[in-house]
Parts: sequence; C-alpha cells; structure tokens
Amino acid sequence: MTELSRKVAIVTGATRKRGLGRAIAIALARAGADVVVTGSDRQPPHRTPDEQKEGWRGLLDVADEISALGVRSHAVFMDVRQPQDVQRMVRETVERLGRVDILVNNATYPRAGDRVPVQELDDELWRTIIDVNLTGTMLCSKYAAKQMIAQGEGGSVVSISSGAALKAPATFAAYAASKAGIHALNSSLADELGPHGITANVVAPGFLDTARIDILRDPARWEKRLSTIPIKRPGTVEEVAELVRYLCGPHARWISGDVFLINGGEVRRAAD
Repeated sequence: MTELSRKVAIVTGATRKRGLGRAIAIALARAGADVVVTGSDRQPPHRTPDEQKEGWRGLLDVADEISALGVRSHAVFMDVRQPQDVQRMVRETVERLGRVDILVNNATYPRAGDRVPVQELDDELWRTIIDVNLTGTMLCSKYAAKQMIAQGEGGSVVSISSGAALKAPATFAAYAASKAGIHALNSSLADELGPHGITANVVAPGFLDTARIDILRDPARWEKRLSTIPIKRPGTVEEVAELVRYLCGPHARWISGDVFLINGGEVRRAAD
C-alpha cells in the first residue's frame, strides 16, 4: 500500500516488542509513511518483559524494522511529560524527515500498583499516570499540531485510549480517568484543528494480547477475563493498528472528533 507515501508520522510509546506502538508504526510504514518512533529509556528492569531483557534494543530495533520496509525512520528517546522533550521530538522529526503529518499518541504508563481502590491509591502514582497518559497526550498534540498548522496541508492526530474510559470499573480510577480525559481533549482538538484540515480521533481498544496482560495468563484468570468478551478472545495489535492506519489515510478526511471502540463487543454504546 502507498496511501501514506510522502507522509511523516510520529508514534509515541513504541518500545515494546509485543506492544501496540510498534504494530502501529509498522502499519503506517507499510502504507508508505516515514515514521518516527519514541519511547523512554527509563523503564525499570523489573517491568521489562522477559523477551525484551536480552537481544531486544527497543526503539532502535523498531526503527530498523521500519527502515527495512523501504521508508525512512528515526528513534527519539524522550519523556512525553516534559515540554522540552516534546518540542525536541517535533524539531528532530522536521530536521530529519522534513515535516509532520501524523501523530499517534500511544505512550501510556505501565500497570504499576495502581489497580486498587481510590482510598488506597498512592497520591504520587495518581499524578504520574495522569501526567503520562493525559498531559503527555496534550503536549504531543499541542506541538505536533503547531507544526501541521504551519505546514498548511492538514494532518491527523489519533490518540489511544481504552474501553476503561467508558466502563471505568472498580480499581481502575487513575487509568480510566486519564483515558477519559483524552476523550474530552480530543473533542476540543477536533473543533480547534478542523479549520486547518487536521482531524483528531480516539481509538479505544479493549483487552489486547500484548506484554501488558502477561500478568493475567494463568488459566483461571485468563478464562475469567475472556468470558466478559462476546467474541471470546483478546484483540491483536494488528487489528487496532489497521484502524489507526485508516484514520490517518485519505479515506478518513471527514472523520473527526470521534471515539472508536475496538474491543470484541465488551464495551459498547447503548442505542439512542
């Protein structure tokens, strides 16, 4: 496919070998886009999946995979919470690849002891999750959109949320609140950026088969979790990546301000 040829995309949070960010970056590259991938190099060793502890170089390997598809790539180590890092990300993208046409806000703080009742939730952990998931999305959208507006040729912003933003189950307060905030942010972005030909949408996946859910893989917990999904299986990162690719492409230029649920039917809107 070449529908994204001559486009330049930024995908944040693309470090994990079995992660959504990597799948999105590869899907965009296969559609012809040059792709910048970002991630933090500060991941604590105890949170690193076994498959990534040896022989996996994170962003560098993802960038190499993208280049092998015949397009340009660049890796940026940065912290989405830091405005100076985000500005550097955009600046490096323009310096190396010439422009910014697509931003995919995928960076998300890992599951880290936050799945507890609110009264037991660590105050600092709450702030960190909100900062990474929501403030990081705002900062990346802010500075990437400034560049798109200056170019005057439109663009696409896609932010990754979660079905938890709608369902907001017990013990998910920090994560769900941070993702629900992305929905409100996206609505404002769609209004503000639409006159510039820039679309803004949210993709909200459900239970995906990634390294993030390895904690649930013992048979009893796994079957219990799948029992809540009408299609009775986890989603794949490739399925979500293809939806993101479509929203960034030429056939989705009149789609903006929406939230797309992709979760096997587990979380859905009631009929009006």
